[in-house]
Amino acid sequence: MTLKTFLSTCLYLSVFSGFSQTKTDSIVKQPIVVITKDSVMDGKLFDSKKKIPPVVDSLKVTKLNDLPEAAELDKKWLEELYSNSLFDTIYKSVTELQYEPVYYPELPTDTLKARLARLNARTPFNVEYNSSLESVIKSYLKHRRNSLERLMGLSHFYFPMFEQEFDNYNIPLEMKYLAIVESALKPRARSRVGATGLWQFMYGTGKEHDLQVSSYVDDRSDPIRSTTAAAQYLGRLYRIFGDWDLALAAYNSGPGNVNKAIRRSGGYKNYWNIRQNLPRETAGYVPAFLATMYIFEYAEEHGFKPERPPFQHIETDTVHVKQMISLDHVSETTGVKIEELQFLNPAYKLDIIPKVEGKTYVLRLPREAIGAFVTNEDKIYAFANAEFNQREKPLPQLFKNDTKIRYRVKNGDYLGKIARKYGVRVSQLKQWNGLRSNNLKIGQRLTIYPRKNRSSSAPKPVKKVVNTEGKQTYKVESGDSLWTIAQKFSGVSVQNIKDWNDISSNKLKIGTTLIVSE
Repeated sequence: MTLKTFLSTCLYLSVFSGFSQTKTDSIVKQPIVVITKDSVMDGKLFDSKKKIPPVVDSLKVTKLNDLPEAAELDKKWLEELYSNSLFDTIYKSVTELQYEPVYYPELPTDTLKARLARLNARTPFNVEYNSSLESVIKSYLKHRRNSLERLMGLSHFYFPMFEQEFDNYNIPLEMKYLAIVESALKPRARSRVGATGLWQFMYGTGKEHDLQVSSYVDDRSDPIRSTTAAAQYLGRLYRIFGDWDLALAAYNSGPGNVNKAIRRSGGYKNYWNIRQNLPRETAGYVPAFLATMYIFEYAEEHGFKPERPPFQHIETDTVHVKQMISLDHVSETTGVKIEELQFLNPAYKLDIIPKVEGKTYVLRLPREAIGAFVTNEDKIYAFANAEFNQREKPLPQLFKNDTKIRYRVKNGDYLGKIARKYGVRVSQLKQWNGLRSNNLKIGQRLTIYPRKNRSSSAPKPVKKVVNTEGKQTYKVESGDSLWTIAQKFSGVSVQNIKDWNDISSNKLKIGTTLIVSE
């Protein structure tokens, strides 16, 4: 065989084997780079026979996606913040407590007695066993497990601030469980008689403890201010009765009703001895408190696995507000979701933080957003001021076009969700419907003036063509807003971008080309 024939045969076999090989890898292998001649690299002679494998760029990211499971949990959490079902359930359970024996073999009576004795030894409350308390505890464990688990999740945010305020006023730290009985940890909870906030202060009692109420602000919904007031009030009641159980009863029904119950019982001063002479709601109040305390203190023994909130109280901070601003403006400029801002700042009834001479108002933000807000404070206030000045102008146009719709609130709805659906602000929904809080009821009718006419029969508006020739442009990317784009170009405002591009909405579509210069 000649040399030429041998080389031809080898070439044929190599080509044939290359075409017949089955590829099982889903990743295409990079070709191996071969140097055919000796070369000098970095001042050294490089061996031409040495093969150099390609280096894969491990940092290359083509698309960032959120984890679907986490996004779904986030959605559930935001809905939970604005659900009033827990508050209504607890309010009903306290007023309609039944003391019939409950079959719950997972908690034997002897075990309960031993645990209550340990709890009684380490708290100033009378946590002694009796059949009525046993029935309430077992009823809660049997029928309210899910709601208690959700409350345990919320408690991770609120309890640290409660404990700090109670420690300042020498109030038993276990008193934090009272907020669960009072409001189900809903800062904007409102009872049928007008008691408001985490600690359910009536208007007059709140004023006595410097909780101010105005058209814009309700201090009864401020977690820290209201907790301070609750600590002061509970301290006063304890000084009167000298017993924390009676102080609890007086907190619910007033000192007068407790004194009447003491008289009618013949002078007894133990809560369990005067309970039958108290109003029905108050009669179930202390058992509900003690049952809640027991379940939270022994949550691990009963297998509770609460979901923690997306951030802890220590992971937030406050800034003093220098000018009038809305939570919508803060959300748009910092990227923090409006629902999270409402959760952190529940005292602002219309989602607007006012500027009043002689008063100080604070904005609570997640810590990671504090730096961005403080660094761009002047620009954010300028943006808010410009938007406030133009806020009333679109309304006559909306009314003139007769785009009003009536929306029926469904299960799982909350204001932020409805506002996003129709492209409007939460503050606008409140204004159009005279709402003073975020509370909604299933079946409630809302008036909405959507930015987009959702009727399929309505003619589509003719979109004007904007000439970009000779002007500086910007292509919208994921996460952009009009405000963040304006900050990238010196001397450009949000209104400039709207005027130059003939747009009225703040909504942007990824990939849209915007004019960013005159």
